[in-house]
Amino acid sequence: MGSDTRRRPWTAMATFLVVQAVLGCWWAALYPGLFSRDSVLYLSHTLVGPWVSDHSVLYDGLVWLSFTGTGDLGAVTFAQTTAMAGALTYLARSLVRLGAPRVATTAVAMLMPLAPPVGAFTVTLWKDVPFTICAVLIAGACARVAARRAVTVPALVWLSTLFVLLGLFRANGFLVVAVAVPVMVLIVRTMRVRLLLAGAFAAAIPLLLNNLVFPQYGIVPPSRTYVYHTAFGDIAVAYRENPEWFTPADISLLTSVAPLERWWEGGACATINPLIWRKDFSWWQAGMHATELLELWRRLLVTEPATVVRTRLCRGAIAWRPVQDELTTGGMTYRLSRRPNADTYVGPHEVTDFPERWVFSLRPLSMELNRVAEPWLDRALVPEWDWVLWRGASWAYLSYLAAALAAWALRSRYVLMVVAGVAAQQVVVLANISAQDFRYMAAPILVGVLLVPLLAGSVVRLLVRLVTWPFRRSRRRRSMTRPHIAPPLDAERVGSVPASGPEAERVQAAHQPGAEV
Repeated sequence: MGSDTRRRPWTAMATFLVVQAVLGCWWAALYPGLFSRDSVLYLSHTLVGPWVSDHSVLYDGLVWLSFTGTGDLGAVTFAQTTAMAGALTYLARSLVRLGAPRVATTAVAMLMPLAPPVGAFTVTLWKDVPFTICAVLIAGACARVAARRAVTVPALVWLSTLFVLLGLFRANGFLVVAVAVPVMVLIVRTMRVRLLLAGAFAAAIPLLLNNLVFPQYGIVPPSRTYVYHTAFGDIAVAYRENPEWFTPADISLLTSVAPLERWWEGGACATINPLIWRKDFSWWQAGMHATELLELWRRLLVTEPATVVRTRLCRGAIAWRPVQDELTTGGMTYRLSRRPNADTYVGPHEVTDFPERWVFSLRPLSMELNRVAEPWLDRALVPEWDWVLWRGASWAYLSYLAAALAAWALRSRYVLMVVAGVAAQQVVVLANISAQDFRYMAAPILVGVLLVPLLAGSVVRLLVRLVTWPFRRSRRRRSMTRPHIAPPLDAERVGSVPASGPEAERVQAAHQPGAEV
């Protein structure tokens, strides 16, 4: 299969060009791209100062380069379309090498950018887009390792590079690496130590940069409130459900950060947004009292672990629950922002003000494409399609099924590596996330969709093997019981055997009925 793929470079090029063309249409229709409050923050602090590492210094730098170099943000989103086209093509061709049906896999890859979770997401100004691209590339690299059934040095270098980028594009990226690499080590049979060391190195790089290198260049570390906000959310849920657990000293601590009403209203288990993103919640005071708040959280974790675990499961529902919870505050899936400019989304002066905020405004390059894209996106956002288009949990489960059946059909445990990144992302999001945002589980959606042809092909292989098994078993039995018959003498060799003597007697004896050969 690998040589078959290498003989068809035109297939990979055609796939890339088709995907790029469709994503380019999304880019022209939604230029310079969709955005949110976070998107505005990516640029505002780089222009006004100081630089902060709350989100991704690497992605902030790319946004800054686009704006300072071109005066706009379209260069970033266009680069995202090209990178996504390359990633989807790479994963598709890697799965074909592994054994997925070539035509079906190529067709799925070409059709995927038509779906808003791929097309509209790719042209959004979020650090989660390059993070997702790296996760898709990791799945492709693992598929190539599985096709070879061996970890080579070039593959290890490529995987290490992608692991580092995961950590640089999103704060919890190093956690995904820390979970995915041990899973891979359990699967592979060679170079386990090198793979483990590469993963440890890749996970350590973002931590070293954020804590040691970036501060040396004036880049401010994330605020303590930003780092520990999920723990603060756990406290709010505990206070709302059981206020009697809190001593007068605890109440005094909470009121130093926000009114008790805010802690009660912010105690929604599915999201922390009603707590920390309200004006009466003081981020500065929360940072000043972060040590005391964390001590309160640890006490709750020890004395009331069920409450903390239940809260984390509720908030991490985007990772494991296939459908949204319409009855819970914050239980609905957050997909994409649709506001026309920054002020209508975040409100005037809600973020650091800078004169160039106009760049965060919808300015389609083609109104014709916009008139097609907007209704198409509206239809995709209806609640009926949420579970299949915007919730990554269903696709994660389907990915595991596809990998398991493919491993069985191909008789190779290496196939399981393809979903190691999906499993790691699901675990990390389940354990520590802030809200029900689709973008946190975007990679499992993309990987899962491209695994559908491999799943179908594996089912067909296993069914054929099941149907033909009695015939193969019968044939093996016949071959084992069939008596051995000596081959007839070659005419030329017969002519060369002497008519008499020891050699003639040996040949004649060998061809007597029942003679041992």
